[in-house]
Amino acid sequence: MATLAAAGPEAIGKMVMQHQFAAFIDDLKATHGRNLASVILYGSAAAGDFIPDRSDYNILIALHKITPADLRNAHACVREWHKMGHPVPVYFTVSELQNAADVFPIEFYQMDVARKVLYGSDVLADLKISDAFLRHQVEYELRSKLILLRRQYIPASASVDGLKSLMGESLASFSALFRAVLILHGLEPPAKKHEIVALTVQYLKLNGATFEKIFNIREKNFARTLTETQANELFADYMEQIETVIDSVDAIGKQ
Repeated sequence: MATLAAAGPEAIGKMVMQHQFAAFIDDLKATHGRNLASVILYGSAAAGDFIPDRSDYNILIALHKITPADLRNAHACVREWHKMGHPVPVYFTVSELQNAADVFPIEFYQMDVARKVLYGSDVLADLKISDAFLRHQVEYELRSKLILLRRQYIPASASVDGLKSLMGESLASFSALFRAVLILHGLEPPAKKHEIVALTVQYLKLNGATFEKIFNIREKNFARTLTETQANELFADYMEQIETVIDSVDAIGKQ
């Protein structure tokens, strides 16, 4: 108790999370037994880019084989994990991980850059990620998210808070795609969102101030009060930067 009392909020949060991880892994081991090959944390939490109450603890669970019975048996432990506010884990077989990289190159690049093995072997260590479909998936995902952003802007534009929330939430998704954009341009992407966006801004000559303002809004470090006009202008600048990124990816496909 004295140790907890002396610790700061961040240290206490880490201890609580470590306890939750340990309990969840114990539940998975009891559920799957020897069929459990690996449990891997990936994404912002593994990259050290986690924002409390905003970021997710993304978990990949690798089994040697997956049957409906395996998934039914996992219901209890996954339900408890989800009740704590975490996303439902992704299940793969070990062999699927070797074959799915062509279909999900963006996702596996993200796992390759930022992951922590919580249990078992690193089943992603020898993953062969093909670039064959990467450009197509990147452009598809960017354009899909831009279309969604435009749709969401219609109701969000009713208030400054709505616009701030929309920009802050969507930037996390776009920054994850920017990592793949950097790979397409032959650059080694960093792990953290801020650094990914900064390198994308530098390489494509974007307006970095736009992204910095939205990062500050997302992380609650934005001291200024935005008027309705300023919020809409920031959103317009944001869309323009995203469109420039998409044009750069489209140009690669035409070379």
